[in-house]
Amino acid sequence: MNPVEKGYQQINGIELYYEIYGSGKPLVLIHGGGSSILFDYKEVISRLENKFQIIGIDLQNHGRSGHRDIPETFEQDAHDVAALLKSINIEKASFWGFSNGGNTVMQIAHWYPEITEKLIVASAFYKKSGMMDGFFESMNNATLDSMPEPLKVNFLNLNPDFSALENMFDKDSKRMQTFKDWSEEILKGISSSVLFISGDKDVMKPEHTVEMWRLVEDSRLMILPATHGSYMMADFNGNTDEKLIYFTVNEVEKFLNN
Repeated sequence: MNPVEKGYQQINGIELYYEIYGSGKPLVLIHGGGSSILFDYKEVISRLENKFQIIGIDLQNHGRSGHRDIPETFEQDAHDVAALLKSINIEKASFWGFSNGGNTVMQIAHWYPEITEKLIVASAFYKKSGMMDGFFESMNNATLDSMPEPLKVNFLNLNPDFSALENMFDKDSKRMQTFKDWSEEILKGISSSVLFISGDKDVMKPEHTVEMWRLVEDSRLMILPATHGSYMMADFNGNTDEKLIYFTVNEVEKFLNN
């Protein structure tokens, strides 16, 4: 699994890191909070790199990308992704966003419908009540010690600057602490085909994923017997459910090719 291209683009004042695998129809992968391209998408890339041109992007403050002294927002991430794609001459793509990345790809479809082919929105949310009880209360008390160890190790492997890790954790936490519910119109206005995915034991309630699916006309829905992301990646103990991941990726491939 080797990228055919990787590097940085100067985007909206910072260096954004990206990797490209394979060739074919463009599929852009957007990771979750505290994460990076390969931490969330290694299993997906290994299964799809011979079928699509896969573009992975490390968002602001994450992975190998630079940071800004402004709050993180899903809208800013959407603007960054759109600008990076323009800089590498990708005119239109499908987007797969996991967790916070799912929120980002919905904002891409909202702000940039002209570049959006299809969306896979995996384990995302649009209002606070959609998350499991106690989630936002725990975010208000979050400290770096409460960040999962594998995410810390992953970050420091990519960027061995501890202050950058602290910065990323602080920005990610503040984004959650200050999150304001989105208007239903953002989802109702999405004109691309969307596949919503979540686990039955995810951090958002299955009912919330169903609610999002009902708001987007002609969208598809897949709720799997899984925890947060275990349907597409290794869990924090490094275990992978090969059959479940194969099923997820196979369904996504069918969705993208229909």
